[in-house]
Amino acid sequence: MEYKDYYEIMGVKRDATQDELKRSYRKLARKYHPDVSDETDAEVKFKEVGEAYEVLKDPEKRAAYDQLGSQWQAGQEFHPPPDWDAGFEFSGAGEGASGPDFDAFSDFFESLYGRASRRTGTAGARGRQGFHIRGEDHHAKVFVDLEDSYQGATRSITLQIPELTAEGRVTTRPRTLKVRIPKGIRQGQQIRLSGQGGAGYGGGEAGDLYLEVEFNPDGPYRVEGADVYLDLPLAPWEAALGATVKVPTPAGAVDLKVPPNSQAGKKLRLKGRGIPARQPGDLYVVLQIALPPADSEKHRRMYEQMKQEFTFNPRAGLEV
Repeated sequence: MEYKDYYEIMGVKRDATQDELKRSYRKLARKYHPDVSDETDAEVKFKEVGEAYEVLKDPEKRAAYDQLGSQWQAGQEFHPPPDWDAGFEFSGAGEGASGPDFDAFSDFFESLYGRASRRTGTAGARGRQGFHIRGEDHHAKVFVDLEDSYQGATRSITLQIPELTAEGRVTTRPRTLKVRIPKGIRQGQQIRLSGQGGAGYGGGEAGDLYLEVEFNPDGPYRVEGADVYLDLPLAPWEAALGATVKVPTPAGAVDLKVPPNSQAGKKLRLKGRGIPARQPGDLYVVLQIALPPADSEKHRRMYEQMKQEFTFNPRAGLEV
C-alpha cells in the first residue's frame, strides 16, 4: 500500500487554513470533473482530490493524519502504525455507515479511517424533546498496560481534542480524564464514560465518551482474545536436559517445568493464566533456543567438540 500525501494532492501547505483548502478543492474539482475535463486521468484525479479533501476538511481526521508526520513521501510503501490515531477524541460512536461513499476511496484511506469514518453519533439523536437535544457521543482509542486488565486499575489518560483556531487552522487541546480500567477487559472492548461526550443543546444532557482499549505493544506479551503468548528464551542445555525456570506473567512470576528434549516453538500452556474472566484465557509460553556465542577459544573448542560428538542434522527434513 502506498502513502498518500493529501497536502500534495490538494496543492496546499501543511498549515493551510480551512478556507484555503476549500478554494483549492473547488478549483481542482472543476479541473478534473469527468464530465467536463479533457485530462486523460481526470476520473482518477477527481477521486484523489475528493479523498484528500474528505480528510483535510475534517479537523478530527486532519489532526490524526498530521500525527503521522511529514517524513513520509507520496508513493512510499506504508503500513499505519497501530497507535497512529491513539489518544484523539473523535465525534461519533457505533458502527453504522453514513456520509460519503467511503468504499470509492483508496486502501490508504480505508486503513486509516475505514472503521472510524463509519461511526455515527446515533445517540445524539435520542432524547429530542422540543429543543432539548442530547449531545453527540464521542470515541477515542487508548493504550493501556496488559497488567491493568489482570488487576484492574485507575489511570489518568490524556486525549487530544482537535479544534479550529480563529484563523481556520487545526490545533489540538489536551483533555485529561481519570479512567477506571475494569479487570478482565479485552483488546477492542470499550469503556463508556457517561456524560463525557459532546455537550447537549437547549439543556439536553451531554453525550457519552467511548474509549476503545488496545494493549501497549512494548511489553513481551502478545494477546489473542483472552489468551496471552510469551516467547521464552532457553539455553540449549535447559531445552535438552529439562529445567525449572522462572517465567514472568502479567500477574507475577511463576516456576515453569520445561520437559527434556524440548524443541524451539514448543508451546507450554499455563491454564487460566490469560486475561481473567468467568472463563479466563490461558497463557502460552513459546520456547525459543538462545545460543551462547563462541566468543573465546575455549567456547569455540566446546562447539567443535559438539560438532564431532553429535550426528544431528537440523536440515534433515528439507531433503537437501
